[in-house]
Amino acid sequence: MTDHSHQPLTQRHVTHLRGPLGLSRLPSAAADLILLGDLTGRYANGSYSRLASDGRTVILRGDRQGAAEHGHRITAAIACHVARAGGSIDQLTQILLHPEHEGGRHTRSIALRSGQPRALDYIRRVWASASTAVGTTLALGSRHDAYEVLAALRDRIETTPWRGERGRTALRVLRAHLNFAEIAGGLLHHASERQTAEEAGISRTTLRVVYEAVLKPGGWLRRLRVGHGREGSTWYLGDGSIPGHGGPALLSRFRTTQFPPDPALGEWTTPETATTADIDSTVLGRLMGHDAFAHHGLGSAALMLISALHQRTDQTVSELVGTSSVSRATTYRTLKRLAQQGLVQHIGETWALAPRALEGFGASLPDGDTGLAAEPAQGWDNVAEQHGTSGAAAQRKALHAAERTAYQEVLDRLAGHRSRAVVIVRDGRQVLVPAPRPDEIPSTWHAPDGRVLDPGTGRPAAGWRIATDGRLILITPSDQRSYAELAAAHAEALSEWESVA
Repeated sequence: MTDHSHQPLTQRHVTHLRGPLGLSRLPSAAADLILLGDLTGRYANGSYSRLASDGRTVILRGDRQGAAEHGHRITAAIACHVARAGGSIDQLTQILLHPEHEGGRHTRSIALRSGQPRALDYIRRVWASASTAVGTTLALGSRHDAYEVLAALRDRIETTPWRGERGRTALRVLRAHLNFAEIAGGLLHHASERQTAEEAGISRTTLRVVYEAVLKPGGWLRRLRVGHGREGSTWYLGDGSIPGHGGPALLSRFRTTQFPPDPALGEWTTPETATTADIDSTVLGRLMGHDAFAHHGLGSAALMLISALHQRTDQTVSELVGTSSVSRATTYRTLKRLAQQGLVQHIGETWALAPRALEGFGASLPDGDTGLAAEPAQGWDNVAEQHGTSGAAAQRKALHAAERTAYQEVLDRLAGHRSRAVVIVRDGRQVLVPAPRPDEIPSTWHAPDGRVLDPGTGRPAAGWRIATDGRLILITPSDQRSYAELAAAHAEALSEWESVA
């Protein structure tokens, strides 16, 4: 969307942009970025700080490094605008090296410091990245286009084999993110780990495993920004295609374990399940958060079989192995459990859902099935009680609510140490008045390297350090000084104030 927080471009600027450069196809937001630079600070967020490998600690960049990162983001954004408008690298070079264009300051700085060839090589690399990014993304002109993209992604998810327990769990997580994306109206959406775990009906530990082992490597999800405080992380849904991988990431236990393979006979040269699945992910997304499908309940295999049978009824076991991506042994075992509760019916060689199976109500088995002692289920709550998983979702939500409350209390308590700086004028110079000194930080809160342990969680609190006098120092992305410099400045201010007093 075009930003209207500043005055529009003058006619001279527009004429100049459309004259020798021939970039009249650029939107007004791109023209503003080229001529005026990043006036709103949109590309400065995260440029002057970064998260450490633990995902919690904020590490500040130096002034020059932060400015370089900020300038590179502006340059990359301009390159994407030019590539999307059908421009060329020569036009991008003219834009970035023009002396009146504020958006090209970073490139001209490289030319001044390192020479023109180095700047041209930098422009070529940025243009290559921008062309690749624009070529692999879709330009959405309306909300209707966004929903068409989401529908196509849902079809791809439903026809992708998700083998093994980890694969089925990854599908639940991906379906949860698809629900969030449909609410947001596009592939870009916001979601926290706790929110996603509750939606998928799994624990946060399992959620993180499938993030790192399946969804991120397979190109299904990208985390653009890690959430902090009450803000969830920013995610972007992919289509599961990673260049050089040729398909989704390999999942665990994608072959049956009923009999070991015989290499001499050439067994198991291909996966047991078919290469194309066929399930109804809407049904899966509606049922996966219920207690009946928790880890020790019916589980993810039952979800896959129910979704496959709802998509196409009357399937044989061999057909279900392909459409649900569940191994043959697990399919037999799960169908037997579902049949004992009357949720599926076995007629001849085919299986079908009971009339009210999606509501958790089972039906009596036909007279021909005498080998099973069927006790028709009376709703999903009844199924959860029979498997001992009743209340699992409520306990998970209560735990997450308690964690959110404790985290917010810690943030509020730490934020209480922050106050406006007070100065006095002494002999024509300003002297900082230190804030009232609270009790020293207990030794149990101290962590290595000057970090602060969160008393609520027992983990280091991101952004906080302990000064030499035992007081808290908050390091935010806006701080351009290191922890040592902040501690030294505080000690100097305290000494100066005591001498003045």
